[in-house]
Amino acid sequence: MNAEEKYNLIAREPTEEIVTPEELKKLLESDSSIKHYIGLEISGPLHLGSLLIVGMKLKDFVQAGIKVTVFLADWHSYINEKLGKDLEKIKAVAESYKKAFSAFVGPGLNFMYGSELYESYRSYWEDLLKVATNLNLTRVSRTLTVAGRDEKEELTFAQFIYPLMQINDIHALDVDIAHGGTDQRKAHMLARDIFPKMGWKVPVAVHHHLLPGLQKPSEVKDETFSKMSKSKPSGAIFIHDSYSQIKEKLQRAWCPPGIVEGNPVMEIIKYIIMPIKGEFLLKREPKYGGDYLFKDFNELSEAYKNSKIHPFDLKTSTADYIYEIIKPVRETLVNDEDYVKIMESIGFRIEK
Repeated sequence: MNAEEKYNLIAREPTEEIVTPEELKKLLESDSSIKHYIGLEISGPLHLGSLLIVGMKLKDFVQAGIKVTVFLADWHSYINEKLGKDLEKIKAVAESYKKAFSAFVGPGLNFMYGSELYESYRSYWEDLLKVATNLNLTRVSRTLTVAGRDEKEELTFAQFIYPLMQINDIHALDVDIAHGGTDQRKAHMLARDIFPKMGWKVPVAVHHHLLPGLQKPSEVKDETFSKMSKSKPSGAIFIHDSYSQIKEKLQRAWCPPGIVEGNPVMEIIKYIIMPIKGEFLLKREPKYGGDYLFKDFNELSEAYKNSKIHPFDLKTSTADYIYEIIKPVRETLVNDEDYVKIMESIGFRIEK
């Protein structure tokens, strides 16, 4: 595979931004081993966005011959007060992440805990202080959205350290490509801004699309407020959800007739079903037009815009596809008694 083919893999959807394309192309044309990283906060069960969207992009990196590291940010999760700040619970959930990503992506993933990095990289905390001397509190506050926080919230001092640790992780891992959702852009741009001043290697940043939640889009323009999230269970489809749960959630999903833009059901079809399956079979009764196989999302989009597809039929067919896609990973999780116990202990109902 040549550099152009590798670039096209990395740049295709769900990628939305590369900073910068020229730097990535130059990196891919080199003979050196290229190191990638994505950091995952351990905050609850994986959903369509956090496993499938991320996993599809990871497959592209693996196929392009990139050394992929999934960074399980256990201490970040603790700092951000996830899972009751219970480190044992955080690590147990993190193990389920390893199983799920391995099952969905396949071979080629390297996993590392934050705690492992901090124990093995002896100058980590020294470097963190060097990072801190290049930043003021105002700049750090503007970066807090990477942790899903707002500078107007009453935060612990540790939460202000979170973004500093995130960019220091990139340096400690010797990363060539920093990858994340578009909500991680501020942290990556911060690293790209201060690393040259410190004489550190500057990473290329790759940002993928954020899948929205199933609810009606928020009035708030910041997309991080409307993304699919564990904190809004009714608006998220979890990888452990049963078919009946998926179908029920989708039937309640915001899906106005004729509206494609911002429609979460159409987003699932565009960013998950069509890329994985290469088609979308709309199932409906003969009296309503019968089944129709779409090979192209634009064709499906036009049909929906012109009210040739009823939202009920779109949702039902989407539920069928999503359950089929997640079923192998789901079985890995729901047949794990430890996973079921830990999820039920944090308030998620598991249907066998």
